Amino acid sequence: MHMSVTTLLKAVKAELRTFFCVGILLISTLLSGCSGMGPGNPNSSMVADREIINVGESVNFDARTSSTPEPTIIDEFRWNFGDGNTKITKQGIVNHIYNQAGTFEVEVIVVNDEGATDSTTLSIFVNSAPQIEIDFPDFIKTGESALLDATDSFDPEGAPMEYFWDFDLNVDDDSDGDPTNDKNSEGPVTEITLIEVGNHSGAVTVVDDNDASSILIWTIRVIPRNFRVVWEEEIIEFDWNGYLEEGESREIEHIPGSNSRIVEFTATITLARDLFLPEDNFSLSINIPESGWSSIVTTIHENITQNASAQIEKNEMNNIPESGYTVSASSAIELETSLLNQPGERFGQGNWKWIVTAVDCDPDIPIDDIDPDQGNDWQLNLVITRLTLRISEVGI
Repeated sequence: MHMSVTTLLKAVKAELRTFFCVGILLISTLLSGCSGMGPGNPNSSMVADREIINVGESVNFDARTSSTPEPTIIDEFRWNFGDGNTKITKQGIVNHIYNQAGTFEVEVIVVNDEGATDSTTLSIFVNSAPQIEIDFPDFIKTGESALLDATDSFDPEGAPMEYFWDFDLNVDDDSDGDPTNDKNSEGPVTEITLIEVGNHSGAVTVVDDNDASSILIWTIRVIPRNFRVVWEEEIIEFDWNGYLEEGESREIEHIPGSNSRIVEFTATITLARDLFLPEDNFSLSINIPESGWSSIVTTIHENITQNASAQIEKNEMNNIPESGYTVSASSAIELETSLLNQPGERFGQGNWKWIVTAVDCDPDIPIDDIDPDQGNDWQLNLVITRLTLRISEVGI
């Protein structure tokens, strides 16, 4: 049985329609892998553990909350950190260190296994550390003060700053293991006095409002002072007097060798003429504790026409030193202390103690059974030859 032409045409049209629909469905399926026309596009999401950091610090970026419709899966995360660095990861977390200051736009592109994408961005502010500018002298003399001035320091973002000064890198005052961060002084300007010859180093730390800090090591050269030393000979006198009765004493204390070296001395005690016989006698003693030396004498009458007297003298107490030379030292006080305390040249230093005692004022010839003169006047004269130290600073 033969089909009619009309029936045949209908059959062909039906076949073509089926083929066309299958083709359209196939094309649609192929296109869905690159244009998101399949199950759907991913949904990206990103957070950072910190959005404000300092130069040199790191940030953790987390895009693990990103999603993609089933049955697709996220295949990779494409990171652009905004500072010229990029990275591709399979995991949705990454770490990045920023070594330059500024504000950076960070982008993550989430890609699923069909090639569909979605992106998210966020901003990271990277704070720069303060810039330190410090003014201080190249050198100072021992005992002088140096002004350390960091007022020209600045923060690139214009933030307020704190200043901490460590005066000695050889000492860890706070015992934290870092000798550069001690806080011996605060503020943009400080002052330090140095007494030891040589190079002396310290540090200044400047911190901004985001705790970004910079440190600068400074070194000052400390040079010695030059002094001219002269020992000037002086002869000085001391006089004391008084009146003592039998058995009484008078104590006298003084320091005759301050800032000097004593060479010799002579002490003479003289009594007033006694109006009644016999003549009176006194004793005179001296004690120099620092030198461990003492002496005592009693007045005698070598001539009845002269007053009773006695002497204590001491010669060559110390050597006569070199004089008129120039020497380097940290300070005049240090040099003076050294010269005055040279071993073997300290005789006579410190306190001297004199004691005058009326040892024999009785009896005189009595008048009406009464001693007419129960005491006597005395005078003590002390003559000292000493070398006084004169120190004057001279130029370099």
